[in-house]
Amino acid sequence: MTAVLVIEDDDRIRLALLLALEEEGWTAYGAATAEEGLRRQRETPADNVLVDLMLPGIDGYECIRQLRRDDDVPIVVVSARDDTSDIVAALEAGADDYLVKPVAVKELSARLRALRRRGRALAAPVSAQTFGDLEISEEAGEVRRAGQPVAVTRTEFRLLCELADHAGRVLSRQQLLRRVWGYETGDERLVDVHVGRLRQKIEQDPGNPRHLVTLRGLGYKLQR
Repeated sequence: MTAVLVIEDDDRIRLALLLALEEEGWTAYGAATAEEGLRRQRETPADNVLVDLMLPGIDGYECIRQLRRDDDVPIVVVSARDDTSDIVAALEAGADDYLVKPVAVKELSARLRALRRRGRALAAPVSAQTFGDLEISEEAGEVRRAGQPVAVTRTEFRLLCELADHAGRVLSRQQLLRRVWGYETGDERLVDVHVGRLRQKIEQDPGNPRHLVTLRGLGYKLQR
């Protein structure tokens, strides 16, 4: 049975999430602080982690960074903060998704399942593809630029592979949400932030990208 770790300092919210997730068929356990959550994840790794941003001691952003350094587990932020800067900061720290409280548990459960399916889909081997000095090998799970390895997250890698598989074609943000995140609907900022992060890693001039380009009003494409 798939396990979810809920890192939330509000006892009432944490208990409500745990009970609701268990009703949805998950094995769920909680932590009231980032420190406790990080320890539990090291000792008994969960398949998914939910993180609140406003935690005592180590805050949610640093919690995400520490989780991401040690683990490729899907991380979903569940926070009362809905400002764009907070969402961007959480995604840049390494979160895969962001939901604003109060959350509908059925939607949360669907998001978690989609993230797990997406993770498994990465195992399918695909031949290496090149875009100038950029090389993407889905089979090896590697990205190289000018022969040097590029460190990308699982979400960034899946996004890059999806664009590479449709090289030269424009994919809308909603298409990318469906194909990369597995969501029928969702916040398009998820796509924009991850595209921005990828450009910083794979483009010689991220402000004037050569390969990962924007078609205003349409979406993104990867071109050779």
